[in-house]
Amino acid sequence: MPGKQISLQTQDGYTLVCTVFEADNPDAATIVIACATGVLASYYRRYAEFLRESGFNAITFDYRGIGLSAVSDLKALHGHWSDWGRYDLDAVLAYAVQPWKTSLVGHSFGGFAAGLAPHARELQRILMVGAQHAYWRDYQRAERLNFWYQWHLRMPLLTHKTGYFPGKRLGLTEDLPRGVAMDWARSPRDFTRGQPELRRSFAAVTAPIAAVAPTDDAFATPAATNRMLRYFSSAPSSSHFLAPSRYGEQKIGHFALFNDRFKPTFWHESIDYLNGENPWTS
Repeated sequence: MPGKQISLQTQDGYTLVCTVFEADNPDAATIVIACATGVLASYYRRYAEFLRESGFNAITFDYRGIGLSAVSDLKALHGHWSDWGRYDLDAVLAYAVQPWKTSLVGHSFGGFAAGLAPHARELQRILMVGAQHAYWRDYQRAERLNFWYQWHLRMPLLTHKTGYFPGKRLGLTEDLPRGVAMDWARSPRDFTRGQPELRRSFAAVTAPIAAVAPTDDAFATPAATNRMLRYFSSAPSSSHFLAPSRYGEQKIGHFALFNDRFKPTFWHESIDYLNGENPWTS
């Protein structure tokens, strides 16, 4: 059964398109899946269907400017990482937490964004996969120079020239709003520095957090993951770095855990976590 598309209005008036995968059980808990930067919600469809098969409702959504929530003129869109969290993710959480017990699976920025969304304080559990905020010194050493050039030099230069980041044309990401691209390019060592209200927003999250990443994820290194978790100062948290060999793989990287070849392994582990156990502590 395909998911059902719905539209939600954010607090600042933007219309988002979401897909709801409803379980047969009317009392099922709900899992909101928050995308990585520049990744379509459709990338997570099979994982969402698996969650439904496992007895959960699941919701995917595209942030403003992306995929089904795109606009005709991306240059004219005001959109920052903060908007994606404070308004977009928050609108989906507000929809989900009213009738259901709700948890979050956040990929990359989607995990970090929990600290930006006011309704995240009502979550039951949070699973972060490859989550971080792209501070360049935390990248894997072997990729640091390449990533610095790609994301912190080339991306802002192209964004300044075109008015948005043409990620599709480059075969890198979906096209990104100018504000999002520049937030990534300028991501600081301390994301909350000089912003006490932002510190309070992260500190308001109290749900247990498990942050997992493959050991060959060049973005979500231990330094990057643990830097991010420190913002969530009120939440019990743990970080787990998963060797590809655990799953019979040579490499996994930043994206592959949501590929359905991980259904018999990591996907089932994620269900254990969402049901209250931590399968990565053993």
